[in-house]
Amino acid sequence: MIQSSKVKEKEKAKKSKISRVESTLETSPVEQSIRPSKIDEIVGRESEKRKIRMMIDSTKRRGEVLDHILFYGPPGLGKTTFAMALSNEIGASLRITSGPAIERPGDLAAILTNLKPGDLLFIDEIHRIPRVVEEILYPAMEDRAIDIIMGKGPSAKTIRINLEPFTLIGATTQIGKISSPMRDRFGLIQRLDYFGEEDLVLILKRASNLWNIGYDAIALQEIAKRSRGTARVALRLLKRVRDYAESEILKSHIDHSTAVSALELLGIDEIGLEEIDRRILGSIYTNYSGGPVGLSTLAAAVSEDVNTVESVYEPFLMKCGLLQRTSRGRMLTEKGMKHAIEILGLSAFI
Repeated sequence: MIQSSKVKEKEKAKKSKISRVESTLETSPVEQSIRPSKIDEIVGRESEKRKIRMMIDSTKRRGEVLDHILFYGPPGLGKTTFAMALSNEIGASLRITSGPAIERPGDLAAILTNLKPGDLLFIDEIHRIPRVVEEILYPAMEDRAIDIIMGKGPSAKTIRINLEPFTLIGATTQIGKISSPMRDRFGLIQRLDYFGEEDLVLILKRASNLWNIGYDAIALQEIAKRSRGTARVALRLLKRVRDYAESEILKSHIDHSTAVSALELLGIDEIGLEEIDRRILGSIYTNYSGGPVGLSTLAAAVSEDVNTVESVYEPFLMKCGLLQRTSRGRMLTEKGMKHAIEILGLSAFI
């Protein structure tokens, strides 16, 4: 009896903790509303929106369920936003999960069997789904059914469970890690590229209006210029510039000088390079005469993980034309050499 009462007390405490967390999440609708709720509200992405709008209109006329869609590209470019806008556009429920969260076939089976007709299932980082789980998705996507094995050995039986019509929305930052059988089952594979500076300014204006932030247009242009072409980075910098304005100069209006001062405090230069980016360029220039240098050697020189350097920092440096990959290793471009010299002249790196 004592043990059972303790268990009940723990369950009550756990439930109260969950309710407190949920109530906290519910009290921040402004933060949630920053995501566009409709396809037309998404800034830029005209080609992508036209394709998706075509699919939606066509399936509505036929009375069918939307075909499966795969979004891929660097993080922070709107893959989740597209999934949420799609669910609002077609008036369907959106179930959200991630590849690492689906560890066993039973986990996926439980999610799929609970879907209602027309529901959207969004799987983030879908390339991280285990292969044994991925195989269950094949008949689910194609035949709207899953095969479950009951029992073991000679007495094992396969039971086929029919599923309600649903749409799978996959998102990945590494499409090369998705197997061909999985990739071929998507009706639309859409790459999301970096935002242009004009689109980022529009995103920042919308966020500033929602968050009641006063701004000068030139200040938002400065933030957009240093946002690495990524909406998530732009919104994060806008918040930090707002914090700087409110704490350092005691005003809620962001002008150009305030934005520049805040971004310099954050260590972000005119083209969006952060401290680690400058360390990478400076290390290649000073220690290896501009390259070539192996990736593992470079990662050790800047005290970073190899995968982090390769997947997080290197793509943007290459996009800016500062770094190039060769068969012998990483090398600075002519533009990268000039920028490294500027960095070393302004910092105490060496």
